[in-house]
Amino acid sequence: MNDTIFLAWSVDIAFVLLMVAMVLAFVRLAKGPTLADRVVALDMMTVLIVAFCGVFAIASRDRTFLDVALVVALIGFLATVALARFAERRQKRREGDGA
Repeated sequence: MNDTIFLAWSVDIAFVLLMVAMVLAFVRLAKGPTLADRVVALDMMTVLIVAFCGVFAIASRDRTFLDVALVVALIGFLATVALARFAERRQKRREGDGA
């Protein structure tokens, strides 16, 4: 019985901490000030969503959410790579205009 109570408390605490981290990452995404800050904040939010799906899978005892977490992680990885390429091209364009 104590294991069930401990798991319930742990899941509740994990949800709260994930939501606090999500709010802080959203603030960094909104404030910036640079594109790199925004890309890192977006990547952090993706990781937090994956973690949320994992914790929700534990809470609901439904493995389907692990599949959702995997898909979100793959999409987040591709988005991060695309944003990094965009930032790199943007930087090269700025260096080319300044020379």
